[in-house]
Amino acid sequence: MRTLGNIIWHIPFLGFMSAFFTFIIGGILVLTVVGSPIGLGLIQLSRFLLTPFSMSMVSKSDLNIKQNLLWRTFGIFVRIIYFPFGLILAIVTLCQIVGLFFSIVGIPVAIVLAKSLETYFNPVDKICVQVEVVEEIGRRKARSKV
Repeated sequence: MRTLGNIIWHIPFLGFMSAFFTFIIGGILVLTVVGSPIGLGLIQLSRFLLTPFSMSMVSKSDLNIKQNLLWRTFGIFVRIIYFPFGLILAIVTLCQIVGLFFSIVGIPVAIVLAKSLETYFNPVDKICVQVEVVEEIGRRKARSKV
């Protein structure tokens, strides 16, 4: 079923174009060095957009990935600067989601965009992982609360 969803995402809705342009923008931001935290997040988002029904975006803190203190601090400053752009991208994506919900075939794609909305708004410190990894993270969090 995930494969069928990925095919529907690519063929009529041109999901590969979204992935390609997100990758290009992320690469340009990485080359600027100042925008590297955002660029790396957008590159991870482009990986997600290639197979959105098989992948998910999670925070690096959920995976217990340790980061350099200076990189993390720099990422906080970049998030503040990126906020207006992220807000615009989130609003554009929300308009796409509303438009896709008008067609039956577009509903799964709208759900994919809704899953990626948080990453468009704040791509810093996000990583693309398999859906199974996200499910395991959820199980471990639920087990630790019990």
